Amino acid sequence: MDGRAPLPLRVNGRPHEPPADPRVSLLDFLREQLRLTGTKKGCDQGACGTCTVLADGLRVYACLLLAVQCEGMEIVTVEGLADDEVGARVQEAFVRHDALQCGYCTPGQVCSVAGLLAELRDGVPSAATPDLTAPPRELTDAELGERMAGNLCRCGTYHHIAAAVREVAAT
Repeated sequence: MDGRAPLPLRVNGRPHEPPADPRVSLLDFLREQLRLTGTKKGCDQGACGTCTVLADGLRVYACLLLAVQCEGMEIVTVEGLADDEVGARVQEAFVRHDALQCGYCTPGQVCSVAGLLAELRDGVPSAATPDLTAPPRELTDAELGERMAGNLCRCGTYHHIAAAVREVAAT
């Protein structure tokens, strides 16, 4: 180590010391050390989005980050979104629209939707935004597909997920 004291990372508003082993992924730190099992381990390669969480408000795959890389950051998991107004509305919309079947991908989907809504609110364009100099004005099919492309659902509930996202985005 470089002799400096590690900065705590905040998870769902609470400070935590990063693990002593610098090889521990954020995903394993959340699940095994903090017992926040809402974040799921899918492919462990950043290909499925099942482990999506928010790091300083941005969507990230927890399986691809080392916990020590998150020193000083605010990490929000699906458990933390339950206490968030937007996160709670997303979760309620998922239930209302039957946007889950097996439910395995749902925590990552919910975190991704919360990130997507923040991006829209902040005017962050996506690869599908027609005019990159102007903030996205609406959640078109292309915008929705592009922004949620990193989250897979093996049950194929994409239409239901889209309906839930559109409901929350409209409010």
